[in-house]
Amino acid sequence: MNNSDATNSVISETSVIADSVATVDVVLTRKFLLDYPRDAALKIESMAADEAAEILALQPVYALLPMWKMLMPSAAGEVLSLLPVDHIRELLAELPPQDTVRMLGQLRKEAREQMLQMLAEPVRNELVSLMGYPEHSAGRLMETRTQVFRGEMTIAETLKILRRVQLKTARAVFLVDRDGRLTAKVFLQDIAISEPQITLDTLAQPIVAVVPSTAGREEISELFEKHQLFDLPVVDIDHRLLGIINHSNLVQVSQEDMSSDVLAMVGASRDERALSGPLFAVKKRMPWLQINLLTAFLAASVVGLFESTIASFTALAVLLPVVAGQSGNAGAQALAVTMRGLALREITIRHWFRVMFKEVRVGFMNGVGVAVTCGIGVFLWSQSIGLVLVICSAMVLAMVAAGFAGAVVPIVLVRFGQDPAQASSIILTTVTDVIGFFAFLGIATLLSGML
Repeated sequence: MNNSDATNSVISETSVIADSVATVDVVLTRKFLLDYPRDAALKIESMAADEAAEILALQPVYALLPMWKMLMPSAAGEVLSLLPVDHIRELLAELPPQDTVRMLGQLRKEAREQMLQMLAEPVRNELVSLMGYPEHSAGRLMETRTQVFRGEMTIAETLKILRRVQLKTARAVFLVDRDGRLTAKVFLQDIAISEPQITLDTLAQPIVAVVPSTAGREEISELFEKHQLFDLPVVDIDHRLLGIINHSNLVQVSQEDMSSDVLAMVGASRDERALSGPLFAVKKRMPWLQINLLTAFLAASVVGLFESTIASFTALAVLLPVVAGQSGNAGAQALAVTMRGLALREITIRHWFRVMFKEVRVGFMNGVGVAVTCGIGVFLWSQSIGLVLVICSAMVLAMVAAGFAGAVVPIVLVRFGQDPAQASSIILTTVTDVIGFFAFLGIATLLSGML
């Protein structure tokens, strides 16, 4: 045998040995995954995602499933995206739907949509349905790309992961037990000042509040206010973390709702923007302008009832807009405060009497204050005590009615399932004008002998 043949023989034997070793590694890894899935999950979580994916890609999916159910969602999502397409498709189809939803929630929207398109339509529809949440629910408000940690992890291991994922909005990290259920949290400031070898469970703080994904914004706001929270965990039926609602996100959504309410209150569409086309703006605004016109005629008809009184005392025509203007402003103030309370969930419909009683008292006190100022001005102008009595009494009555309407109208609309922002302003304007005109002209008619 010459040297070349000997060399080829050695290379061939080395290749066979390497293949045998690789085969043994694959077999031993498979046995480890199947027999010790929890330990395998801990090992995978401690590895770089690309390294873990390279090892797991050599295994059949049935060997990965027991271990995959033990993985933290963040690690599972990161590794999943690096696996072959066949592995991804089969894992997503075979895993329990709730586990799949938690894992997909860790991915960016584009990657999540791409993976869903790999699945058969029935499986895809089921997952899409599970990931859909009602409007204004906790599921819509939460941030799904969150990290969870195990209590036995050290500060050094935690910091390594945090530097990699760069969760800039996080104030705390959340801990889960061996079954992935939420147990506690650790504040980032405690992690930053602790020794590297300390474990997270020594720094753990209790979680004072959680919400299900279907919780409404009213319940969420109450929990934030009651417990002075910076973030609120959203959990599923098994108490496993689905996402986190940050206080800043809740405030931002409330502000957006309030800004759209302002548009709706003046008859503009929530969809209209500053640079929307003129025809679009006209289409959205015209119906409400026509409704306003009808209510204006209603107010005018009240004035028409007292036509003879106005003809006899022309000073009433001069002072009529004063009463209507002041009551309209008072009603708008009460309406704005009530609308903000409803938007921020400070009040609900069960608070209607307290809100109404407060606004009626405010309207009375403001009415008395404005009536005194107005009465002095009217006396200096007309030298008529009768006219002063008319304007003062009408002002108080009109502002009390305005406060009542500003508080009650939006709450009543909510009670009947209507959008309070869409119609409150129009109803309020009608009430303040009709009552203001009727009070002023009615009292003037009664006291006509003093004018």
